[in-house]
Amino acid sequence: MLNKVILIGRLTQDPELRYTPGGVAVARFTLAVNRARLNKQGERETDFIDVVVWQKQAETCANYIRKGRLVAVEGRLQVRSYDDSQGIRRKAAEVVAETVRFLDRPKEGSGHGGAGSGGDIPEFGSEISFNEDDIPF
Repeated sequence: MLNKVILIGRLTQDPELRYTPGGVAVARFTLAVNRARLNKQGERETDFIDVVVWQKQAETCANYIRKGRLVAVEGRLQVRSYDDSQGIRRKAAEVVAETVRFLDRPKEGSGHGGAGSGGDIPEFGSEISFNEDDIPF
């Protein structure tokens, strides 16, 4: 069996970084991914896909990518169930990222990964990956 997803898109908002009670970093963001075909009106449609990133990769994403940045995500599709505030059972589909590749450079003066920000900034086109054993579930 195979469960593999590869996406290229732009972030719709800055990643949201949180920590589990055990101290494991988890970041969430949404990618806007254009469909290959045009609709009947000749317009390109866009899908908005939720992405979850764990551990060191989550912290790196939260520190160095922002809304509008182009990234490639490779991972697996996960469907989970939850009860909403009215007690109705819902399902959510999201991609659990195994690798995130930054595909463009940050704009000058963005404050995150831009010129003069210092630190170990991932290079353009760099890949951030982790071992599947690192996922805490």
